[in-house]
Amino acid sequence: MGLARAEDALVHAAKDESAAAWLAPGWFNEWHDGLAAKGLNFGATYIADNMGNVSGGIARGATHLGRFDFSVDADLEKLFGWTGGRFYANTYEIYGRGLSRNYVLNLATLSETEALPDTRLYNAYFEQGFFNNALNIRAGQQAADVEFFDSETDDLFINGTFGWPAIKATNLPAGGPAPPIAVPGIRVKAALSDKITAFGAVFNGNAARPGDGDPQLRDNHGLAFRINDPPWIIGQVHFDYEIDVGGRPLSGNFTPGAWRHFGQFDDQRFTAQGLSIADPDGTGIPAKRRGNSGIYAVLEQVLYRPPSVTEKGASASLPGVTAFGRVAYSPPDRNLIDLYLDGGIGFVGFTPGRARDRFGMAVAYMRISNAVRNLDIDTRFFSGLSSPVRSNETLIELIYEAHIKPGWLLAPYFQYVFRPSGGIPNPNDPSGLSRIGDAAVFGLTSTLRY
Repeated sequence: MGLARAEDALVHAAKDESAAAWLAPGWFNEWHDGLAAKGLNFGATYIADNMGNVSGGIARGATHLGRFDFSVDADLEKLFGWTGGRFYANTYEIYGRGLSRNYVLNLATLSETEALPDTRLYNAYFEQGFFNNALNIRAGQQAADVEFFDSETDDLFINGTFGWPAIKATNLPAGGPAPPIAVPGIRVKAALSDKITAFGAVFNGNAARPGDGDPQLRDNHGLAFRINDPPWIIGQVHFDYEIDVGGRPLSGNFTPGAWRHFGQFDDQRFTAQGLSIADPDGTGIPAKRRGNSGIYAVLEQVLYRPPSVTEKGASASLPGVTAFGRVAYSPPDRNLIDLYLDGGIGFVGFTPGRARDRFGMAVAYMRISNAVRNLDIDTRFFSGLSSPVRSNETLIELIYEAHIKPGWLLAPYFQYVFRPSGGIPNPNDPSGLSRIGDAAVFGLTSTLRY
């Protein structure tokens, strides 16, 4: 489970819980709580993810990866009398090897925690609220995945696409502002009414310095602080509502949104001369397309609450059943993925004697764009080989989240990935004719939060 989503899950499930009572000595807790009362709150989260694929991918294997997060949250009103002000920063200490990168080669990273080993600054921003926080402005290095294209129910799941959908992580430069990379930006949030909230943000369009190789290496330690790249803007409107079922209100929300990037993007099939990139008579260099864009929508709905529960809003932490669905589209000529769909269902409070435990199932579908599929067909034609033609990557995740002690979660899960990376050739097959096999993955994530 990714850090932002792991913290969300803990907060949603038990806002008053942490591991302080049993993890740290009493004098330390008193010191920590005393500072927090004055407006300076230090936090720590540790996530350990163990997983292995028992079939499929490019090889069978198992990995262990982990991430420490150390944060400081400063209430500037309590500290200095600065009304509505806040400062937040956190750092990552990342270690281990990822299963997606080393064994499966799929698009939707199997764990949002997966990243190259590094000590990395993540968030570092100021936040200012106005009119009792009806208007909130955030400026500094920050991520987009917690507020944009997000629902509460998807926070339960481990696969990275349920935190930051693969259509953005794959199509945007450096994967966009999401774990493990954040970028400088300004975000505005405005409560237009009790049930309507608007979000808008402008981010630097690329976290990584110019060059080749993995973007994480070109934003080493999260200190690139780039502000001169073409911008990426995103906006959405969040609508809360209630439906009456059998005389009981069940809450939900609907969030449509759109984004625009002002940089240049490679054409996925043609060169500037109009020839296929696979054509040996051409340059093989993709044509450049100006700008990129996308539209998306999120729907989240409470399906059931026990009669004893009185709810306000679609909180996924209350006992009951909650479902979500998301859809996104981007132009096929300049994107690897043009259509994205996911959805899932979460259950809370159904395990006898374990009221905080959650479990659920989710599915995600990533369609490879027509331009990319046609390039694969071109490659077949010019090479004379029946190499695979990419179509889509689809995955299923099942998870159980157990609250062992306050602030300590254990989550066993299973994922099955159909056609990793849409069905690319298996690099272990010298003929290039077979695709990477479907992968069955078992895992166990442990999260500690202080």
